[in-house]
Amino acid sequence: MYKYVKRILDLVLALICIIVFTIPMIIIAIAIKLDSRGPVFFKQERTGLHGKSFKLYKFRSMVVDNDVHDFSKEDKHTKVGNFLRKTSLDELGQLINIIKGDMSFIGPRPWIPDYYDAMNEVQRHRCDVLPGITGLAQARGRNNITIFQKINYDLEYVENFSFKEDIKVVFLTIKTVLSKEGADAGKNTIHNELEELRNQKHQIYNNIKKHRKSDSIKQGENTVEGMQYI
Repeated sequence: MYKYVKRILDLVLALICIIVFTIPMIIIAIAIKLDSRGPVFFKQERTGLHGKSFKLYKFRSMVVDNDVHDFSKEDKHTKVGNFLRKTSLDELGQLINIIKGDMSFIGPRPWIPDYYDAMNEVQRHRCDVLPGITGLAQARGRNNITIFQKINYDLEYVENFSFKEDIKVVFLTIKTVLSKEGADAGKNTIHNELEELRNQKHQIYNNIKKHRKSDSIKQGENTVEGMQYI
């Protein structure tokens, strides 16, 4: 029931925010265009509700020829982009996603599809609710905590999904944003987190394979023993 109420609240608040921030958003758009060539918005594929992909919108903070998929090089931010990242004003573009129904104000952060591919079935339950601009993991430590801690916080949020939980996340987020710690997840962070997830998934697969082989050997031994009594 709450998810329907939350959707209405998201839509109303997003429309109010767009009206209130119209002038600042116009100023940001003009500053981006004057600072460097390229589009006002940065669009990227992210994983949303139930693992479905969508285009996430942010105010562009990087140079137009920056390759977000090249982990060997750091992202090249513009002067305006550095300010937008530090103040989280680049996130205002996601108001478009909220109105479209791709996102909510509060929920697990939408990550690139590589994360979803690397997660196990239990971890993928973090996508059982709409992703958000901020979530419990961001409120509890942003990028100062491990990928597994982030996922565990997201799963905790999904399990306790309620208005009360959302209010808690709002106040925790304000406190975290004011501290300005762990705000930016650079390419190295993303690369390392993906490696940790893939290694974990590979280890789980090997353990399952090992147990199945062990069970198969035991079953074979029992069959041989049974044949001795025939």
